[in-house]
Amino acid sequence: MVTISVSYAGNKKCDLKHPEGATLRTDAPRDIGGDASAFSPTDLVAAGLASCIVTTMAMWAERNGVDLTGITASVEKHMSASPRRIGRVPVIVNVPASVAPDMRPRLEAVGNGCPVKASLHPEVEATVTYQYV
Repeated sequence: MVTISVSYAGNKKCDLKHPEGATLRTDAPRDIGGDASAFSPTDLVAAGLASCIVTTMAMWAERNGVDLTGITASVEKHMSASPRRIGRVPVIVNVPASVAPDMRPRLEAVGNGCPVKASLHPEVEATVTYQYV
């Protein structure tokens, strides 16, 4: 269990503190009155998804002798209007082309099984595209 503390800093911002000491500030997006000076809470969900996919793949790769040096990902967050929620979060994962073709299906299955993706509501469209570059 991890307990993250959150305190309201005013002006639509919150300060988050991880028990290991890391801190982060969130801000509301401009379209709902924030100044977008930091990640919004829903930005963190999208970023968490992409980060979780890459981290999960990297942990598997490390255990299986696969070099993922240079792997990157990008994610888009698309909001739905009514109700206001995350509607779609397509992720593109750029995997080094040096990964052997026979390892790719297993590596992609590991990425698709990351805990954040598994935790998203089924109505959130979370597609993952793997590109070998």
